[in-house]
Amino acid sequence: MITQGKHPKGLYTLFFTEMWERFSYYGMRALLVLYLSATFIEGGFALSREEALIIYGTFTALVYVTPIFGGILADKLLGQQKAIYIGAIIMAVGQFSMAYSVIAPPQSRLFVLEVALALIIIGNGFFKPNISTILGTLYHNNEANKDGGFTLFYMGINLGAFIAPLTAGLLGEVYGWQYGFMSAGMGMVVALLWFHLRVFSLEGAGLPPLTRLQHKEQKLLKRDYLGIAIYALISILVALFAIYLLHSISSSLIHDFLTLFALVTLVGVGYLIYPYIHTTKSRQQIIVIFVLSLFNIIFWSGFEQAGGTFNLFALEQTNRMVGSWEIPASWFQSINAIAIFALAPVFDILWRTLGRWDANPSTPLKFAFALVMLAVGFLLMSFAATLSTTALVSPFWLMGVYLLHTIAELMISPIGLSMITKLAPPAIVSVMMGLWMASIAMGNYLAATMERIAEYFGYAKGSEMFGFIAYEAFAFAFIALLLTPWIKKMMHGIH
Repeated sequence: MITQGKHPKGLYTLFFTEMWERFSYYGMRALLVLYLSATFIEGGFALSREEALIIYGTFTALVYVTPIFGGILADKLLGQQKAIYIGAIIMAVGQFSMAYSVIAPPQSRLFVLEVALALIIIGNGFFKPNISTILGTLYHNNEANKDGGFTLFYMGINLGAFIAPLTAGLLGEVYGWQYGFMSAGMGMVVALLWFHLRVFSLEGAGLPPLTRLQHKEQKLLKRDYLGIAIYALISILVALFAIYLLHSISSSLIHDFLTLFALVTLVGVGYLIYPYIHTTKSRQQIIVIFVLSLFNIIFWSGFEQAGGTFNLFALEQTNRMVGSWEIPASWFQSINAIAIFALAPVFDILWRTLGRWDANPSTPLKFAFALVMLAVGFLLMSFAATLSTTALVSPFWLMGVYLLHTIAELMISPIGLSMITKLAPPAIVSVMMGLWMASIAMGNYLAATMERIAEYFGYAKGSEMFGFIAYEAFAFAFIALLLTPWIKKMMHGIH
């Protein structure tokens, strides 16, 4: 199963599974803020800018929180393969429910929308951490092409993310929101079918941990598929009940429950991690994961302006006319993805070449470089926002920012996924992957509230807020550079 010097066949199974799942997610994500803020006549919900951004930010944050629980269930009970099946089924139901929210009776549209978002959040929790975890098991920890394998896997993510806004965005903005969301649902169905047809190439990776010896043919049994159906059905019922409760109890009670839930979750995760920090090495490596997670939060709080304020900037302040035709605002969401698809092989070659020369930058150094590129992009965005106060600006401003942020993303996101599989103790690797996703969740939520945060510090919306994010990113890049020697020592030989 583990290969040396070449990429395993399972990489390509996971590549296309993740590609279609990301097509589903990013197709919906490209439309979400535009759909929420569209008028009732246009088929939307007529929400204000702030309300739409908060819902968007809360949603994108929660899709990275639930992987903690999906990781725990996979590590302790389900195995990664079953978790991926469960997640794919639930997310497909969620996407088709999003489509139904457009045409549902007016009095039930909001309820259907909330259930749909809840299903996608829950399904992502089962799916997201476990597909990356399986990929990590196909390589040795310090294998030279492991980072390259994750970078190529990241190409699959972004191939789906490139196609999605062009397809779902066009269908949703031009022909009707429901058609955009239906295309996202079909993408999830394709991901599920592809994974099922190609699961043999994983050679048993990700089977249920408690019954692995019974899987003599290295594949799931009939009772496993029955379990998948039961988990998916229960999850759908949980989503319905949760949304019903949200409409039935007071907001203060919801706040108290969420606070208690967060505390219980932290204690539970600590309980799961504690047995694996009995040595200095494992303890320090887990500390490194938490330190790098802080930089990850800062990165995503800036980067995720793409689906929020950048999306609205494309809609309201960018000249999108090409002759007599207007480019759909959601299409700008594809720029990052196509840039990653073009640059990911370059970075794969770069890391391997530098590795042969023993000059490959360490993980914390790559994080610092990523934050610098993020900051430069926001300086450019700040200037574009200033120009937009007098006239619509050229789309090349957004394109340039997306390109800079793509370079930054390639220095932090696939490297972070690879880092978790290297540093986390094998028995809790999915749990730690879930915690890594939780850091992205925090970044996503901060992204949605960044206008409010910047205003608190005296910066206005628009160019001043973009400048505020640039200064913040530069500051944390400097801190990452200062901490790099200490972090490298704590990693104990893991690069």
